[in-house]
Amino acid sequence: MAQDKTIYTSLTGFGLLSSPLLNKGTAFTERERDEFFLHGLLPPQIGTLDGQVERRIKAFRALGSNLEKYVFMRDLQDHSETIFYALVSRYIEEMLPVVYTPTVGEGCQRFSEHYHTPRGVYLSYPNKDRIAQILSHPRYDHIRCIVVSDGERILGLGDQGAGGMGIPIGKLALYTALAGIQPMWCLPVFLDVGTDNQERLDNPLYIGWRNGRIRGPEYDEFVDEFVKAVRRRWPHVLLQWEDFAGNNAGRLLERYRSKVCSFNDDIQGTAAVSTATILASASITGIPLRDQRIAIFGFGSAGTGIAQLLVKAMQDQGLSEAEARARFFPIDIGGLVLEDTPNLREDQKAFAQSRAGIAHWRLTDPSFIGLEDVVHNAKPTVLIGVSGQPGVFNETIVREMATHVARPAIFPLSNPTSRAEATPHDLLHWTDGRAVIGTGSPWGTIEFNGAPYRVAQTNNSYIFPGLALGILLSRAKQVSDGMIMASAKALASLTQPDALLPEMSSIREVSLTIARAVAMQAEQEGLARVSGQAFEDALVKDVWEPEYVPYRRRK
Repeated sequence: MAQDKTIYTSLTGFGLLSSPLLNKGTAFTERERDEFFLHGLLPPQIGTLDGQVERRIKAFRALGSNLEKYVFMRDLQDHSETIFYALVSRYIEEMLPVVYTPTVGEGCQRFSEHYHTPRGVYLSYPNKDRIAQILSHPRYDHIRCIVVSDGERILGLGDQGAGGMGIPIGKLALYTALAGIQPMWCLPVFLDVGTDNQERLDNPLYIGWRNGRIRGPEYDEFVDEFVKAVRRRWPHVLLQWEDFAGNNAGRLLERYRSKVCSFNDDIQGTAAVSTATILASASITGIPLRDQRIAIFGFGSAGTGIAQLLVKAMQDQGLSEAEARARFFPIDIGGLVLEDTPNLREDQKAFAQSRAGIAHWRLTDPSFIGLEDVVHNAKPTVLIGVSGQPGVFNETIVREMATHVARPAIFPLSNPTSRAEATPHDLLHWTDGRAVIGTGSPWGTIEFNGAPYRVAQTNNSYIFPGLALGILLSRAKQVSDGMIMASAKALASLTQPDALLPEMSSIREVSLTIARAVAMQAEQEGLARVSGQAFEDALVKDVWEPEYVPYRRRK
């Protein structure tokens, strides 16, 4: 029997037109205009979603800059979510760089200048005793997933204060656009604990709490109060941590991952998409993962997360844990991470190289072993950048790598584009077209030696929407490392030899494949509350499409 999709609402007139989840604009039918007192509030011509999308895409393309387009799309989302998601889903490759990376970075930097419509929840430190009260409102009864940030490490741009809210908004927009997660389930949350960005504090338009960042026990108590309130309000919610600084990201994930179903996309999503891309690259380079030598430039939470997941994948190919760890060469602010490097976190220590192991290296300056030394001596087959340092993969380093490896795999993953460690054009030029490339931001198809070259977007957007869909519809109790690995292997199974990863235009199918793999892994680990045919039924019933359905008035 076909599912009745009729929506019943008591809203009428401007109240209905002001609800972004329900507003149809000119597409309200004659009967709906009668029933909901809309005559006179709308022009007489009854439109269609197709016509509305056509009108918006023309207006979108007429704008001059990507920031103008970003603001346009944010306004559209706050006006009509159905039109917004129809536009994004139909023009995904054109829209993704605007609604998310790289443009969302500038959107966060200038968030206060363009703010005008409330979206999501701002929990400021002065309201620390009101968190449970704020979240208790009936408007949040349908929430099933939250993306939360404190704005301290926005992409590669650092502390953006309350402007960081642009990231939870953007992430959840991709939950819906790329995986069909219902928009009514999604809640962006910003933990406003102040900012140390003086430019934001000095801006008279700044919308956040004008205070330096709260740190230490006060910060931990505030986050703990938030998590407790979330657990009481929504016992089975999915909580995604996003763009927390390295010193907080890993420890918050470890502290709460067994208490609330949660994951950190910067750590685990980046690790999954990187692992998937490197697994896929084996078909091009001819080097199995177990035989790769991997240099990671930038060894914060994202870098260690990538290394940890790749070690598990190498173990799946027969290496011991110690053998796998020995194949990694992490470089951080102090150069190559060594066993005697001071102030290392535990996750960094596990990958530290021994002094004895590099005793035979030829070094320019033994007191500082930089990336060039690592490339010359370790001869890595894979080079990953998650440093936020633009241009650090320079010509000297890349050409040196290419002298030792027939098909060097190079992944400048830092976002936005202005923070990328190298550009695809340069990497192809410096390696005579031999480089296998994946980038954090979208580059699309570029030209090299007169021929097209499609650059794989090794971006978390391939992973987190499908991962979240699998978690939500399986009603998983928590997010395990096995579920993260399942998402990586599912993406790798869809490899395309010409560009490593599938076309972004097929992302809905990719997300469904990942969701099924994640749900199956959750079932195998005893973490799924919904599995088998019930999960498949949920995929049919609960995956949302941007379309108009009939409305009836609830009296």
